[in-house]
Amino acid sequence: MSGTEAASGTVRCEHCLREVPLAAALKAEIDGSVKYFCCHGCLGVYELVHNASLDAFYEQRCQWLPGAPSFEKTDPHAFSSTIVKMEEGCRIDLQLSGIRCASCVWLIEKYLSKQEGIHSVRVNYATNRAAIHWNPEVTGLDAILETLHSLGYTARPVRSGGTTESLAREKQELLLRFGTAGFFSMQLMLIVAALYAGFFQGIETEYRLAFQLISWALATPVVLYSGYPFLAGALRSIRSLNPNMDLLVALGSLSAYLYSIAMIPLGGEVFFDTSAMIVTFILLGRFLEAGSRLKAGNAIVALAGLQPQEAVLAKENGERQTVSLDQVPPGSIIEIIPGAKIPLDGTVIEGKAEINESMLTGESLPVMKRSGSNIFAGTVNGNGRLLARVTGSPGETLLAGIIRTVEEAQSRRAPVQQLADRVAGYFVPAILLIALLTFLYRTNTGGQSSVSALMNAVSVLVIACPCALGLATPLAILVGSTAAGKEGVLIKGGDIFETVSKTTLVAFDKTGTITRGKPSITDIVDFGTTPDLLRYAASLESVSEHPSGKAIAAEWNGELLSVEAFRAFPGQGVSGTLQNETWLAGSPAFMRHNQVELTPEQNAQAQRLEEEGKTVVMLARGTRSAGMIGLIDEIRDDLPELLSALRRRGMKIMMLTGDNPGVASRIAARCGITDMQAGLSPAGKASVIEKLKAAGETVMMVGDGINDAPALTAADTGVTLGSATGIALESAGVAVLTDRLLLVDTLIERSKRCFSVIRQNLAWAFLYNLAAVPLAVSGVLHPIVAALLMASSSLIVVGNSLRLQKTHT
Repeated sequence: MSGTEAASGTVRCEHCLREVPLAAALKAEIDGSVKYFCCHGCLGVYELVHNASLDAFYEQRCQWLPGAPSFEKTDPHAFSSTIVKMEEGCRIDLQLSGIRCASCVWLIEKYLSKQEGIHSVRVNYATNRAAIHWNPEVTGLDAILETLHSLGYTARPVRSGGTTESLAREKQELLLRFGTAGFFSMQLMLIVAALYAGFFQGIETEYRLAFQLISWALATPVVLYSGYPFLAGALRSIRSLNPNMDLLVALGSLSAYLYSIAMIPLGGEVFFDTSAMIVTFILLGRFLEAGSRLKAGNAIVALAGLQPQEAVLAKENGERQTVSLDQVPPGSIIEIIPGAKIPLDGTVIEGKAEINESMLTGESLPVMKRSGSNIFAGTVNGNGRLLARVTGSPGETLLAGIIRTVEEAQSRRAPVQQLADRVAGYFVPAILLIALLTFLYRTNTGGQSSVSALMNAVSVLVIACPCALGLATPLAILVGSTAAGKEGVLIKGGDIFETVSKTTLVAFDKTGTITRGKPSITDIVDFGTTPDLLRYAASLESVSEHPSGKAIAAEWNGELLSVEAFRAFPGQGVSGTLQNETWLAGSPAFMRHNQVELTPEQNAQAQRLEEEGKTVVMLARGTRSAGMIGLIDEIRDDLPELLSALRRRGMKIMMLTGDNPGVASRIAARCGITDMQAGLSPAGKASVIEKLKAAGETVMMVGDGINDAPALTAADTGVTLGSATGIALESAGVAVLTDRLLLVDTLIERSKRCFSVIRQNLAWAFLYNLAAVPLAVSGVLHPIVAALLMASSSLIVVGNSLRLQKTHT
């Protein structure tokens, strides 16, 4: 019989361990072995796990509380507003209930990953949150939810601030445990003071026994209740064969506690104060660490709180209806009145207003929005009524993307952190071995009593500080990246943050990066083949995201023609059908590629404009040239200051552009950039960057357009500016949320400061352990002093990391 059968005629469910009467249990034969289950749900889950060859789940689980899992179903429509559409499928964050231990995380990730169409699954055990990325053409969200339901886990939409709420609960629990430990430890020290006095001056046996029993009673809640997180963590580490900091603390505290209990009937000395103070001091360190993580995470909660939960829907009949955001599909028209927060990203179709975007960009001045302008969720309408067409669901807003990116960044590890983790993995077993050898040496050859030998070993266990190693990198990256975020610089991961600090060469795109990205028209040359040439050009370019196209579209104030079959050729031009005729707009090279004939006079005119530093957009109807438009784009005001700052850092500077060499040379000369390559296709930019990396450079690429996406991906670090297109934002590792180019230097400065602090933290952690462990081995340090030093070591790392919150001047 496989199920555990009691004498009373009960068995335990093979899956949930719930005790049920034998007569009421479901009996199933699986692989020749009889199994008992409390219900069909548990039987179904067991069969799913067994058939997927994931039976290790039942061997690995710990802290599992007996009881049937929840089989509550959820409506897939409740998640529609939280699905994020990506280039390679869809992504969603789910809040899971029913997770009982780390083995549940392992089971969910393994089982879902085996399902067809699932790209990736990550489950956070601390927050019970799952991030799932899938191909909607192969599987659907309803199938994913059904799979989770079949395993006994219920999924719900993620609520804003859920992660920080978990950190707040953790801090509150640590405060309760630390408060309990502190209270009982203070009372314990009063009693221990009497025992120490009796040790030196003598004490009657009955009084000593009474004081020892009181000490035992006071130490017990500290060790077993306040120290429970360490005991549970130690048990998990033993079961997973992955010894950690909790194991050191638990062994040190329990050794002193159990030894003291054994000494009471034997009349020996007790060390309940040691066991209690070890737990108390280390809990203090954990509590302060949790507070710093909560403080860093509050910035994300503040962002999440910016988005309203309702929108005013403008109906075709003129009625206004206030509805929840999940009832507003893309394409709907919403109304935003003065003083109201904008609920969703959209495009203004009527009205004019000044919008306060400081909560997203850090810019204090309001931004004027009018018809055609993009507006963003969480920003505030200052002084005008707007009608806007919604462009995405709540999960697809810029604000949601920022929150999601920062949360992901906190889970991405920098290479230096991976090194620290590997060292910590060897560190704990080494300390356990040193403690054992210390005890054996002191007992057999040191001429000391077993009590002294035990105290020496406990000191070794307690003073060793792998948590300082563990905190050295992630806390500094979390604080540093959060501080950068407050200045408008969004960093997508610790690995990216580290790479920024190693940058040796910064490459800039020209249009929209070195220049303002708002060119103005200087020349319109009509070849006499088309009346209203500007109308045709503006209609065709009205669909383009390129700054030159936007400038041409904005120049025409009349009615635009409808565009069909529009196509963008990044770095070259655009094409589309206007009034049943094919039109082209782009560079002279784009015209030649499409067999458009240009006369010598037309080529000469284009060359003259380029020599004046102007960008030339040629226009063609079919294969006949129709005209050309000259534009000029001014250099950003803060570019010279940025270039000077980069040169002071000893960095190389380069300009990569798809524009013609004449315009590019003039712009580069005005900026003082000597290394420039022009006429590059998007792939050409990426190729140049690959060659630079092969030559040993660590390359940062700064750009903002569709044609920059391959280069941003190819670079060691891709940086986009506030006006960046969606594709560029996806491709980059860093997003500067404003148009302040100087924030690129702020990014580099923040990164260098962060990793300077990390190096200091790691140096302190290594030097501390190198000095402290030999002192503990030699018997110089009492376990209480060792615990205090260990907690202090962690607090030094925390304090050093929190310095990154200050703005650098």
